[in-house]
Amino acid sequence: MLSSLFTEGATDIQLKELLICITASLILGMLVAFIHMYRNVYTKNFVITLAVLPVLVQSVIMLVNGNLGTGIAVLGAFSLIRFRSVAGGSREITSVFWSMGVGLATGMGYVSYIAVFSVIVAVFLLVIYRSNFTDQSSAERELKITISEDLDYPELFNDIFEEFAYSYRLDTVRTTTMGSLYELRYILLLKDQKQEKNLIDTIRIRNGNLPVVLGKVATNRDEL
Repeated sequence: MLSSLFTEGATDIQLKELLICITASLILGMLVAFIHMYRNVYTKNFVITLAVLPVLVQSVIMLVNGNLGTGIAVLGAFSLIRFRSVAGGSREITSVFWSMGVGLATGMGYVSYIAVFSVIVAVFLLVIYRSNFTDQSSAERELKITISEDLDYPELFNDIFEEFAYSYRLDTVRTTTMGSLYELRYILLLKDQKQEKNLIDTIRIRNGNLPVVLGKVATNRDEL
C-alpha cells in the first residue's frame, strides 16, 4: 500500500501518490454516479454529489490519518451539520455509502483494492438491473370502486377478487355525490399485473359502469 504517503504531517504527502489517489477517487466517483443513473430516476445535483463525494472523503481521511487531535476536530465539525431532507430510497443510500467507501479506501491508500471492488460491484449491479431477477408478476394495488347506494357492498366483489388477487381487504368506505354513491377503497395483491384490464372490466359490469380507479399503493417501503 501507500505506506509512504504520510510521515509527520500533511505537508509530507508525496505529490505523485496524492495525484494517484485523487484521480482514482474521481474516476470511481464517476463510476458510482453512472451506475446510479442507469435505469433510475435521479437529479443532476445528486449525481454530481456522488461523483465528488469520494475525493472529499479522501481529503478528510488524509488529514486525520495518524493525528488524533485533527480527527476529533473533524468529528466535531461534522456533528454541527444537520441534514433537513426527506429520507432517500434504498438505491440512493446504497450509492452514497458506496461513494463514501471509495473515498475512505483511496484516502487510506488502498487504490487497487477499491478499484477491483468497485468494478465487481458495478458489473454485478448492471447484470441485476438488466435481468428479470427483481421482476414480479404479482403487485400490490389500490382499487377504488364507485357503487350506487342501494348495493350491499361488504361481499359484493369478493368472488372477483378471489379470481384475480392473492389477497384483498376493504380499507375505507366513503360517500360521494351528496350521499347518493359510495366509494370503496381496497388493497389488492394481484396474481398477475397483465390481468388489470380484465379485472377493471369485470368490476364495471358489477358496479353498473361507474368509475373504477386502479393504481399503485402510496408507500415508502424501499427507504432505509
